[in-house]
Amino acid sequence: MDSTVSQSTFLLTLLLSVGLFFFIRASTKDRIEVMRLVSEQGEETLMSSLKEYFRSRAYRVLAVDSTKNQVTFEGFVRPSWFLTVFLTLLAAVGLGCLALVLSMLFPDFGQFFLLLILFAPLSGLLYWKKSGRLEKVSLKMENIRSGQNFSSTITVTAHRDELAELQRALQLKTLDT
Repeated sequence: MDSTVSQSTFLLTLLLSVGLFFFIRASTKDRIEVMRLVSEQGEETLMSSLKEYFRSRAYRVLAVDSTKNQVTFEGFVRPSWFLTVFLTLLAAVGLGCLALVLSMLFPDFGQFFLLLILFAPLSGLLYWKKSGRLEKVSLKMENIRSGQNFSSTITVTAHRDELAELQRALQLKTLDT
């Protein structure tokens, strides 16, 4: 094979490997967002629905600040088995491709480069160790009166996935600002 083709293939594979490394590293990143949600329910009814929702998801009340009308929940978020296996497979494929290109560039050591694939489970282990953590969810309630109608506004600070699930489960709407 032409030396230029081998070198450019190696460069592209190396760039893809760097992208794969950052993808695996980003899988453990916190994705905390703040969202304002609106409900037509009263404050007491909504608060009891929220407490029941978080209790069913294994969260517990960490702090209550009645002066600010704020509640903080805490719960352990378990890592995903699917994502652990998926990231391990991605790493195995990526390292396998890198080993293949390196074995083409250095044919005398080609067999040894295949040992790089043995490092693939480290990506799953990294994800498993770093993504299992305590998450905090902060809720702040406000009542809004528009004419004769009352609505409750909740400012929620939580993980992006938790916000989406909360919004879906309690049929809450985002506040348009």
